[in-house]
Amino acid sequence: MTDAAEASLLEAVAQSMPRGASVGVAVSGGGDSMALLDLVSRSAGSRGWGVRAATVDHGLRPEAADEARMVAQHCADLGIPHETLVWRDPPSEGNLQDRARRARRRLLTAWARREGIGHVALGHTEDDLAETFLMRLSREAGLDGLSAMRADWQEEDVCWHRPLLAASREALRDYLRVRALHWVEDPSNDDPAFARVRARSILGHLQPLGLTGATLASVARNLGDARAALARHAAEAAERIARVEGGDVVFGADALRALPAETRRRLLIAALRWVSGAEYPPREAALDALWAAVGDHRDHTLSGCLVLAGGDVVRVTREAAASRGVEGPTDACWDGRWRLDGPHAPDLRIAALGEEGLRHCPDWRESGVPRASLRASPAVWRGADLVAAPLAGLSAGWSAQLAGGRDHFASYLLSH
Repeated sequence: MTDAAEASLLEAVAQSMPRGASVGVAVSGGGDSMALLDLVSRSAGSRGWGVRAATVDHGLRPEAADEARMVAQHCADLGIPHETLVWRDPPSEGNLQDRARRARRRLLTAWARREGIGHVALGHTEDDLAETFLMRLSREAGLDGLSAMRADWQEEDVCWHRPLLAASREALRDYLRVRALHWVEDPSNDDPAFARVRARSILGHLQPLGLTGATLASVARNLGDARAALARHAAEAAERIARVEGGDVVFGADALRALPAETRRRLLIAALRWVSGAEYPPREAALDALWAAVGDHRDHTLSGCLVLAGGDVVRVTREAAASRGVEGPTDACWDGRWRLDGPHAPDLRIAALGEEGLRHCPDWRESGVPRASLRASPAVWRGADLVAAPLAGLSAGWSAQLAGGRDHFASYLLSH
C-alpha cells in the first residue's frame, strides 16, 4: 500500500464524523472492521474523539467467542474500552443472515445509547456495495433496492456511518499487512449457501466484461443519487399536501391523486412505515391493491395500518388490531413511537385505548381525530380501569408526544 492510499483511508475516516464526537466502532474481528478500528484509533487524537468498541457474538459458531476475546485484547492494547454483545436467541429457521443483521443493529443501538455514544462506525466496503447490487438485481429490485447503501444516516439519537464505502476489501487487507495487524476470516464467507457468497463468486466471472466490483459500486452510487432526488421531490410534495394529526399522516385526497405515480408511491410507503414502524416497505402487489382501494374511496389495511379513504382526505393510521396487546410501563416508548408524560406509577401501564376505553371518553369527538385512529392511540390503565387517554380528550394530567422527533413527516422521507 502506498503512503497516498493510506493517507486517503485516514482522511475518509477522519472526515466521516464530527470533531469531539463520542464514537463507537463495530468490530467483528474480520479484516474490514479491524482496519476501521485502527483507522479510527489513529484519527481519534486529532479529531478529539472518545472511542469505544463493541463486538457482537451471534452464538452461531464456537470460534466467535475466541474472536471477540481477540478483539477485546487488541482494544486493550490500543487503550479503547471494549464490550462483547451476545445474541441470546438466534433463530433456528428463516433468513439467518438477515435476522443476524437485524439483531446486530439492535444490540449495537442499545449499547450506544447505554454508553452515551452518538456516532457508530461500520466497516462496509466498496465490495459490499457491489455484492448487494447483484443480490438485489437477482430479486428484481427497483431503484431503491439497487441504490448504494447510505454512507451516513440517523436513527433517533444514534448517527451511523460507513466511512470505507470507497475502499476495496483487498485495500483494507493491504493496510492491515503494512500495519502488521491480525484479523480473522469467518468461514461462512466461503459458504455458497449464502447469497452474498454466491454474489462474491459471480463478480470474479464478470470481470472480463468490465463489470468489476468498482464498476457495480459506481452504478449503485449513481442510482443512489437518483433515489435522493426522488426522495427530495417526495419530501417537497409532503410539505404541500400532508400533515401529522393525532399520530396519523393525512393527505389531501385530490392532491395525492394528482401527483406523479412514483412520488405518490413514495409518500404512501413512507406513511405506512412512519405509522407502523415497519423496517421494510410492502410488496408492490400489496401497494397496488392499496392504491386501487384508495381510488375507489374504500378503506384498506396494510402493514399494520388502516388507510381511511372515504372522504376528501386519505388518512394513514395505526390499525387497532396491530396495537392490541402491546403494553408497557408508562415511562417507556409505546408501540415504537409514543411517549407519555404524567404522574407515572409502578401499577400503571400503557396500552391501546380500544373500543371499550373509548366509551369512557365522552369528549373524544372534540379531538377531531377519527374513532378508528383513537382506538389505536396510547392510553394509561390501572388494571382494567382507564386512567387517561390524552389523544381522546381524557388527559387527567397526562400528555402524549411522538417519540424521536417523528412529528415532521417530510423529514422522515429524507432519512429513510
